Amino acid sequence: MRARLAEYLTRLPAHASVLAGDPVAGTAPTGSSFTLQLQSAGVVPRFLALVIIHIIESCLVIAGWVFVGSGALSGRLDTGWLVAWALCLASVVPVRFASRWLEGVIAIGVGGLLKQRLLAGAMAIDADVARRRGVGELLGEVLETEAIDRLATSGGVETVLAALEVLIAMVVLGWGASAVVEIALLAMWCAIAVVWVTRNTRRRLAWTTCRLDLTHRLVERMIAHRTRVAQQPPREWHDEEDVEHERYLDESASLDRSTACLEAALPRVYLIAALAALAASLLSGTGTITQQAITLGAVLFAAAGFQRLTFGLVQGAAAWIAWRRVRPIFDAAAQPVLEGCGVPCPSNAPKVFQAEDVTFTHPGRAEPAVKGCTLVVERGDRVLIEGESGSGKSTFASLVGGVRTPSAGVILAGGLDRSTLGETAWRRRVAVAPQYHDNHILSAPIGFNLLLGRPHPRTSQDLEEAGEVCEGLGLGPLLERMPAGLDQMVGETGWQLSHGERSRVFLARALLQRAELVVVDESLAALDPENLRQCLEYVFRRAGTLMLIAHP
Repeated sequence: MRARLAEYLTRLPAHASVLAGDPVAGTAPTGSSFTLQLQSAGVVPRFLALVIIHIIESCLVIAGWVFVGSGALSGRLDTGWLVAWALCLASVVPVRFASRWLEGVIAIGVGGLLKQRLLAGAMAIDADVARRRGVGELLGEVLETEAIDRLATSGGVETVLAALEVLIAMVVLGWGASAVVEIALLAMWCAIAVVWVTRNTRRRLAWTTCRLDLTHRLVERMIAHRTRVAQQPPREWHDEEDVEHERYLDESASLDRSTACLEAALPRVYLIAALAALAASLLSGTGTITQQAITLGAVLFAAAGFQRLTFGLVQGAAAWIAWRRVRPIFDAAAQPVLEGCGVPCPSNAPKVFQAEDVTFTHPGRAEPAVKGCTLVVERGDRVLIEGESGSGKSTFASLVGGVRTPSAGVILAGGLDRSTLGETAWRRRVAVAPQYHDNHILSAPIGFNLLLGRPHPRTSQDLEEAGEVCEGLGLGPLLERMPAGLDQMVGETGWQLSHGERSRVFLARALLQRAELVVVDESLAALDPENLRQCLEYVFRRAGTLMLIAHP
């Protein structure tokens, strides 16, 4: 999910960097209030300018309709009315150009800020929260992050401007013929639209839930494909899928009918009803020709604005549904990042790591996974932690590595806690090779995967050291087989690594961080005895202080 969001952010246009929260431009930090970010990026004054320009554009459009209507209703269309109409149209062109330009700038700016916020949230979200969800569910949330930017920026601006047009039309209708009837008719249709949008939103929510469930199950079944091949008869593979697809088709048809009525039928029926009311006033002789022309222009303008309003409300409802899914990622960006206080930490401290009465309880659980743990690791120690499955070994490893924060107790590295050292300094002191299912090979060169914990850009010395570590862990023959060596692409779209090769890449990644304490969490279980012996010997030589977690 995090890699997908990173790719999503890179598609932000380069000219949007200043508006979309570029720290060089002095904008608010990513984790601050989103309203403050919008103000700091200059979105608010641009939006106010857009509203003013759109009001001017609306007045010019209505004036043009009034001039044409006055000539048509009077039975003669002289040169004066045509000139006035032409001047209004000519004036609309530059005003509309400025309005569309501001709409684009605002959409790019808000979209850029939103992408940065979601990326920061994806990097800061609690690992336990992400772990409790399946791959398919996370993929669905990533897809929703792409939808919310498109819908919230374009649909939000569209809805505000359309609502402004309807409001202006109501004001102008007050100056025309049959003002009370026309205003009441427009207000009634707006109320009907709100009720219909509410119903449409419920159907869209059910459709979105069904669609994301399909995505989740599809991904999970693709992952478990080999298990299904081995244990489930082929004739039963698609029984559940057929039922789910039927339900999805029913939800889609219901949503399409509701959306078509809202976006197409409702605005057209309003236009017919409003013109019928105007025709009744013409036949009864209510109002002057000028008032009737004003009513005609306002009705036509209101019909166009009402159609844009219904479209924008549908887009806004879809954005709200997507927002419900991605809000945890958005809110996670506001979590404070431990930057450290700049306190120097002595590199020759005898106690590399300390844990004093540490307790950790997973959210939603009553019993702690780690309870009252006390441990002191001095420089050069080799510590072995054993325990049965589910005894809290990996949870303790995540506490040591700073992935989790203890519920109680104190954890120190070199005599200082994580809030004092900061995240970066803590990573320089403690490197963890997590379990296989918590570690990943990224679709990138193997050199990138090995030096993930090193500052970028990598130097030739870094690559040379990575090759030496691979040789020490028995990965030398693998690099020799790769045509591009350390530049060879690996992962899902590149060279496929075996379980044991991946485990050694994870181990090499931790060793290359040059940390004072290296924690190896069951990363050697996939190795055969010969490779296990070679890796252990090299790890003992390479790691200054080692904590090894394994089953008894």
